[in-house]
Amino acid sequence: MSKANILIVENDLIFSPEIQSSLKNDGYMVVGHTDTGEAAIRLAGDLHPDLVLMDIGLNGEMDGIEAARQIRARFDLPVVFQTAFPDKFPLERACQVEPYGYIVKPYEEHDLFIIMELAVAKYAMDRKLHDTVQRYDLAIRGTNDGLWDWDLQHNEIYYSPGWKAMLGFKEDEIGKSPDEWLNRVHLDDQKRLYQNLGAHLKGKSVRFGCEYRLQVAKGRYVWMLARGLADRDAEGKPYRMAGLQTDISSRKLDEERMTYGTLHDGLTGLPNRELFMDRLSQRVELTKRHPEAAFAVLFMDIDRFKVVNDSLGHAMGDQLLVSLARRLQLCLRPEDTISRLGGDEFAILLQEVNDVSDAIRVAERFQARMKETTVLSAVSRTTSVSIGIVLFDKIYSRPQDILRDADTAMYRAKALGGGCYQVFNIGMHTKAVALLELEADMKRAVANQEWQVYYQPILSMASGEISGVEALVRWIHPNRGMLLPMEFIHEAEDVGLILPIGEFVLRAACLQTKAWHDAGYSDLWVSVNLSGRQFQDLNLVQKVSRILAETGLPSEYLRLEVTETVAMQDLTYSIGVLNELNGLGVQVFLDDFGNGYSSLSYLKRFPLKALKIDQSFIQDIMVNKNSEAITIAIIAMARSLGLEVIAEGVEKDAQNTFLKGLFCDQVQGFLFSEPLPGNELTSFLQKNLEKIKDILPG
Repeated sequence: MSKANILIVENDLIFSPEIQSSLKNDGYMVVGHTDTGEAAIRLAGDLHPDLVLMDIGLNGEMDGIEAARQIRARFDLPVVFQTAFPDKFPLERACQVEPYGYIVKPYEEHDLFIIMELAVAKYAMDRKLHDTVQRYDLAIRGTNDGLWDWDLQHNEIYYSPGWKAMLGFKEDEIGKSPDEWLNRVHLDDQKRLYQNLGAHLKGKSVRFGCEYRLQVAKGRYVWMLARGLADRDAEGKPYRMAGLQTDISSRKLDEERMTYGTLHDGLTGLPNRELFMDRLSQRVELTKRHPEAAFAVLFMDIDRFKVVNDSLGHAMGDQLLVSLARRLQLCLRPEDTISRLGGDEFAILLQEVNDVSDAIRVAERFQARMKETTVLSAVSRTTSVSIGIVLFDKIYSRPQDILRDADTAMYRAKALGGGCYQVFNIGMHTKAVALLELEADMKRAVANQEWQVYYQPILSMASGEISGVEALVRWIHPNRGMLLPMEFIHEAEDVGLILPIGEFVLRAACLQTKAWHDAGYSDLWVSVNLSGRQFQDLNLVQKVSRILAETGLPSEYLRLEVTETVAMQDLTYSIGVLNELNGLGVQVFLDDFGNGYSSLSYLKRFPLKALKIDQSFIQDIMVNKNSEAITIAIIAMARSLGLEVIAEGVEKDAQNTFLKGLFCDQVQGFLFSEPLPGNELTSFLQKNLEKIKDILPG
């Protein structure tokens, strides 16, 4: 098996056959031989041997050193020199060619073979190393990375051309000092870089890696990622460290955008709840260390924002939110934070205040700004806000408690009619906790049906008989006893529990009235109050129809009471629902009349059975001439519209007599009976009818 292909270039052809014979005997193959440099170069290109055995002294004009130089340069073939003249000068020239061996004639064949074996092996290793370096160089050039190689013993760093180009510098514009790298690192990142480098050099980390900002030629900073690995001696001491530097600006920009998106509101661009709570947490911790540094939190909600969404659409609602957010920002200092928590709710962190008056002045600026006219879809609109204010107190240890109390104060401002601010006090928190407990109790009451329906008689002033009853719900609370509607109905409306409560009352009232009919009181009708949420329920008519069918009560014996405030919220909707109920045969009363709009223009459009005069007017009769005049006007107006009139809240004989003189159709009140459970009202119907007739004026 051939060891290598040899080209022999020898001026002494006498020795050549001997050499060829010896080489062949030892497994080499002589592919060619010549005695001139020119021929040697030509044969090297044609035959491409594994090794050229080159004599320095050749025939012709070119010596072996020049021939070898050209063969090395043009074909990168290994050359072993042989010569009979071991002078110093030819040796120095030969070394410049970087030969793979040098032997002086005469020599032993054994020595020649050793030199040739070593030359072929070394050349093979050089080729592998060359290929590896070339592949590595291609890989580096194929990426955007820059190579650095740190000689730790001499404290010099080789920066590759790619590394320098990343910073916008030419090859000769950056030296070998580590300062060329480290001094360009952003001051905020230097400590982290030094820590990571030190940890790896001390053997505390397997690899070095760090992200940092690096100043480039134009002065701006670019995010870089450096990675590297140290070489260590037998004692584990690092003597060299090499690695790559990568431009990660695009990734950092994407991360910043993503972080911004997760911490800011997508509509207004304001900080969101997460970012606000983080800043509030930091402010609480600062105040713990410096109690004298007070701050305040404001919680703000736009009044009647739902009306904008429902009437103009959500796009206009979004436009209003963006407009108001910009106005709010103009009212604050740069160090303060305004956040959109969601919907139409905003929170404000005032970083420094002297006392609560500073926060109040900001709230007043907000309210003044909100009242500026906003044009939405060609509609000019002014806006008001309700604001809750909390001044930091040492009792607070959690930021969420501060925001909770600001929210509580805001709801107090809304309860006062909106368009104002309220400063939190501990009583508000006590009430808020009580409301939460009430909500939990109501949910249990809905599940357990802890409701009982009471009935108050409504009397005809013409006949003196009980013509109907009003159904009134009571909550039989397991711990607090019986609760009246004023103690829970408003809260039930707020938390969305009024629908199941209202449906329970409607069903119970229809069942009870059907039972009275079956007992012989066949003309008795029942009236049931509808809350605003019930009236807006799109399934209201279907629910009423289903309950009437299930209970067997004829529809003409059911009356539904709606306050004029509720009916006026959406005239088109209200007229449609009232007409549908009228189509079922169900009659409608307008409740609390006189306490709202009281306009003939809409009364003419509503299919109503009767008006119920608000009891505040009835109770002021005989002591307030204005109340008497309003009552007279209401009855006269009802007459002109063909409507019946029911006066509620009658408690005194004088009130009753006054109403009788005005020919009021029907009355109800404690003068005749307080609300009673169904079984007690049945007994009332049986035993006390004559007594009631005696009370009525003859």
